[in-house]
Amino acid sequence: MAELTKILLVNDNPKYLEEVLPYYGYELTVALDGTQAIEILEQKTDFDMILLDIMMPKMNGWDTLKTIRQTPSTKYLPIIMVTAVKDDKKMVTALKMGADDYVVKPFILPNLLARIEAVMRRYKTCIKTEKSDNVTINQAKIFNTLTDREKDVLLLVTQGKTNKDIAKELVLSTVTVKAYLYNIYKKLNVKNRTQAGFIAAKMNK
Repeated sequence: MAELTKILLVNDNPKYLEEVLPYYGYELTVALDGTQAIEILEQKTDFDMILLDIMMPKMNGWDTLKTIRQTPSTKYLPIIMVTAVKDDKKMVTALKMGADDYVVKPFILPNLLARIEAVMRRYKTCIKTEKSDNVTINQAKIFNTLTDREKDVLLLVTQGKTNKDIAKELVLSTVTVKAYLYNIYKKLNVKNRTQAGFIAAKMNK
């Protein structure tokens, strides 16, 4: 059976999408504001997409988008803004900040579903391209300069472990795990855990 697409819905009024998206085969986790979304993303890293509102309490969509794009583990996670803010300038701003699409409420459900599918197709194509690339000689040399602890963290990444799982297994804090991952990305000159894990998997064959 195919694995369900996992979506993090960040919206302070999620009732409609919370009810309808699972009906179309999506696995949904809900955050009622940006602060809660960031906390969830620190503990769970296997989301396929984020649907992000703009007008929310505590942390709005702009600050949430910025934080997600500045965090190595979520930097390239697909994000669709789903908002009542109907303004061309705001839409352009969102896209420049790293949003993959922008849907204005009220929307027609088939339109949103089509956009979700389109963004996921592009993302999966990028992942396949990354996996088909060969590890460069330079990356192979740099891999051997990783510390034993960095290699331990990277090995668990290749096993699909979340930051929380890695922290528990290595008796570290999640903040320390994120710091190790940041150093690993920097050393290997990669952008996310998928690319780093791919190199590690190739090197450990």
